[in-house]
Amino acid sequence: MDLQLSGSRVLVTGGTRGIGRAVVEAFLDEGATVGFCARDADEVAATEDALRARGTVAGATLDVADGEALAAWVERSAQDFGGLDVVVANVSALAITDTEESWRASLDIDLMHTVRLVRAALPHLERSEAASIIAVSSVSGRESDFASGPYGTAKTAIIGYVHGLAMQLAPQGIRANTVSPGNTYFEGGVWAGIETGAPDLYASAMALNPTGHMGTPEDVAGPVVFLASPRSSRVSGTNLVVDGALTRGIQL
Repeated sequence: MDLQLSGSRVLVTGGTRGIGRAVVEAFLDEGATVGFCARDADEVAATEDALRARGTVAGATLDVADGEALAAWVERSAQDFGGLDVVVANVSALAITDTEESWRASLDIDLMHTVRLVRAALPHLERSEAASIIAVSSVSGRESDFASGPYGTAKTAIIGYVHGLAMQLAPQGIRANTVSPGNTYFEGGVWAGIETGAPDLYASAMALNPTGHMGTPEDVAGPVVFLASPRSSRVSGTNLVVDGALTRGIQL
């Protein structure tokens, strides 16, 4: 199926590893022009070099907690690309412990970077014929689990914020959706660290997965790209759960 994304102009926050990297790759494979950001300059450069043969890609070194820098990146990218069609808010502080620092990080990075990205991108998305906003939430934003403190609360807030955007922006033809991954395993990721650092937690998480394994970044990237594409033109305000039947509640 042609997702009709060839020539689309896309921004992805946190694009050097894990889900973000897989999302960047998937958009490139569909013929989109993709800009991504991350904090580590060496990782940004290495990712840009590795993906250049795949399509038109531009990396930027950026801390998304810096609102002015984030807005400047969005503006610069829109000028370089000749506009914007899709933005994907993917960065997370992964701050799970119930501390003041974790609460501040989750709210400022997970939630507020999403808000700031959308605010900066809206003037450009309004001029797009197929504008789409995607925010990466989590199953921890839908059901209570071991990450229910700052992390889960921020992820729940993201779902609520994006649903509101869908209602507000529908008259302008701008769609807004969230994607909520379940346990996602990749080398250097949080679950790889838990596997060695907290094996009991890892084993209990694995036991909850009906498929017998965790997901991969690519498992999440495909749904993100499909949901962002014109093929999903009637889908807005949804929270797409990508978890291999991990969550137990019925989503009505």
